[in-house]
Amino acid sequence: MAASNLICSSSSSCLHRYNQKTVKATLQTPKIRISLPNLPTRNLLVEEQNFRNGFNTITTTTSTTPRDEEGRSDSKAIAELYAVLEAVSDRIEMHANVAAQRNNWNNLLLNSINTITIAAATMVGLASSTGAFGESLLALKLSSTLLYSSATGMLLVMNKIQPSQLAEEQRNATRLFKQLQTQIQTTLALGTPTRIDVKDAMEKVLALDKAYPLPLLGGVMLEKFPENVKPAVWWPKQQRLQKQYGTNSGQNGWSDKLEEEMTNIVAVLKSKDMEDYVRLGKLAVKINKAFAITGPLLTGVAAIGSAFVGTPSHGSEAVVLGVVAGALATVVNTMEHGGQVGMVVEMYRSCAGSFLQLQESIEATLREKELGRRENGELFERKVALKLGRSLSELRNLAETSSLKITNNSEEFASKLF
Repeated sequence: MAASNLICSSSSSCLHRYNQKTVKATLQTPKIRISLPNLPTRNLLVEEQNFRNGFNTITTTTSTTPRDEEGRSDSKAIAELYAVLEAVSDRIEMHANVAAQRNNWNNLLLNSINTITIAAATMVGLASSTGAFGESLLALKLSSTLLYSSATGMLLVMNKIQPSQLAEEQRNATRLFKQLQTQIQTTLALGTPTRIDVKDAMEKVLALDKAYPLPLLGGVMLEKFPENVKPAVWWPKQQRLQKQYGTNSGQNGWSDKLEEEMTNIVAVLKSKDMEDYVRLGKLAVKINKAFAITGPLLTGVAAIGSAFVGTPSHGSEAVVLGVVAGALATVVNTMEHGGQVGMVVEMYRSCAGSFLQLQESIEATLREKELGRRENGELFERKVALKLGRSLSELRNLAETSSLKITNNSEEFASKLF
């Protein structure tokens, strides 16, 4: 017992001395304060999203709880949105490759057909100018006829598929899929994807697939010579706002004047911009159809003329048909496919579609009666101005001018009526 007490007392004394030394050493050490910088948190992303969505008040609280279909996100929605993003990235690469391929089709087929046509016309001229007879004349006649027939068949196929228009379709698809990719990446960066965002992204992907198909067979390819030219549609139809932007009260940046301005903008889009591009699209389709018929017709006539070269009764007329028709076919083919008239048709359809999409977006926003659930009015007005390539002042002047025209037209109609 005495030994154990001695050990305990000695250990206690040692521990006491050790603590004293430790405390003394601590007191002698200078105090150093390390201030860590305030790292940016996810609150900034939340604030940015609130501004984009039109909230009047900024919420700085973050939540890690799962969210439901009424606007709250969960981990499953994030995973699904990443899956959609991967599919969109794959489609961007695929459409870009197909656009380059079909542009090569246009260049290679154009050069090949023109070369074949010029070679055939040269053979017809040689057969008549050199005074060939017998086997030499027969060889030149057969060669020119075969070349003209081949050029006719290739032209029929080329005019049917319109490679320049196909390439423009894929370029538009690439651009639109890149826009969708950026939208999805922004949603994921803000960290608040919802089931509504996933559904919206899926619908946009399917609408783009339908608007710009890849296959050429099976009746999937878009009509190249439509009877009625309509604006291109690559977005899901909106009867209402697919995405609600908030639940805040107040005007949310909207006013009666701004709503009237947006209504006038819609009237301008309907009566001028879309109508002009559709009219130009119809004109381009008519020109393209005339070229598509004239080219194969000329090469066919040249093939018939080359077959009668050297005959006693129709030798001179056959030479004229074989040479002149071949030269004209080369000119027509160059104007159609070298000028890429099909691409111009698709460009006009796409421009008209852009105005139609903007019109539907404005109408869907104005149909939402609760101002707090719309996108912020000032932000929406700025987006409309950017899409139309105008400043805010120019956009307002355009709306005022449209309002005056509508008023004058209604007054003239009333005066004629009464």
